[in-house]
Amino acid sequence: MISWLLLGSLVLRCAADFGIPSSNATVDVKAFNVANLTATLPGVLIQPVLPAHPTIRIPLHAFLIEHTATGKRFMFDIGIRNDTANLPPSVSSLFASGVYSAEPFKPITDLLEEGGIPLDSIETVIWSHAHFDHFGDMSKFPNTTGLVIGPGTNTSLYPEFPNSALQASDFAGRNVTELDFNQTDLTFSGLPALDYFGDGSFYLLNMPGHLGGHMSALARVTPSTFIVLGADTGHHPGQLRPRPNFQHAYPCPTELLEQSKTSVSTDYFWSPDTRPGVFDLSSRAQPLLSIPDLPDTADSNPVASRVSLDKVAEFDAHEDFFVLLAHDSSLLPVLPYFPNSLNTWKEIKDQVLWGFLNETNPAYRFGP
Repeated sequence: MISWLLLGSLVLRCAADFGIPSSNATVDVKAFNVANLTATLPGVLIQPVLPAHPTIRIPLHAFLIEHTATGKRFMFDIGIRNDTANLPPSVSSLFASGVYSAEPFKPITDLLEEGGIPLDSIETVIWSHAHFDHFGDMSKFPNTTGLVIGPGTNTSLYPEFPNSALQASDFAGRNVTELDFNQTDLTFSGLPALDYFGDGSFYLLNMPGHLGGHMSALARVTPSTFIVLGADTGHHPGQLRPRPNFQHAYPCPTELLEQSKTSVSTDYFWSPDTRPGVFDLSSRAQPLLSIPDLPDTADSNPVASRVSLDKVAEFDAHEDFFVLLAHDSSLLPVLPYFPNSLNTWKEIKDQVLWGFLNETNPAYRFGP
């Protein structure tokens, strides 16, 4: 009989080769925490929702990418516009009714300019998908900035389509490119990939489930290490972790393992070696949180979303990949934000991965 430890080693050894072509071409990645929303309906994003945690904090991350060889700059997601009342009614009503709220914040265009990044130096904005907290206000960018969207993105506009979150100013006067993943023979961890620059430095990945046209990205920051920009593949790191491969590669720190015995409610979470009132994390074989399967869930196809998340989890358990979900609040105390580069992520990965279990972390939501 193969032991759990040996099985984990075998699986990790097989997962080490994702089929990514070798390359010395790289990009530089910098992160912005554009805003932090509070949502009063966490059950559309994650399950279970415990009584002690009736809301959820949603940071909105945007990423400035610079191609090392050419100096070309582009954005992967741009957060939300700060004048939410000027969004179409399908979205602005959510803020007016209090479903979402946010403290005053500066839009990404202000953050870029204040940081010495001229807007006309941004060659392209890539939307991971067309949700209001990712597409920002494109009208603030010059018309020379192109827009890239995923295949099947719903580009219907308000007011012709009353329920649309998009409006004419999101596209007006701009070159818009809709990608076609049928034109690629690259597949990483089961995800079709497009080589954005043609040199292996930055790939866009087709990531179905959350919304039509949803994409994630794979940024090569050294010849052998990568950042996975997971977008809305999941909304909380507890939907990724723990899994057997992950636990084997990154055992939970002793202090958090001990803390979790009483900080994780056994009324809502269980594992083979858990007993009433004493949670056992090490024997947990599936993530603590799941993608909801509800009529009003944030995912258009929850089943496909779970499959996509399983594929991203293969990267998450590998030492050469760092997975960043767009709304991961556990990143807030640790991630080096702009003007710092994320290319040295190996220095912080161990601090990030299990942070969501710490009772002092913004992502903690497992207590009774």
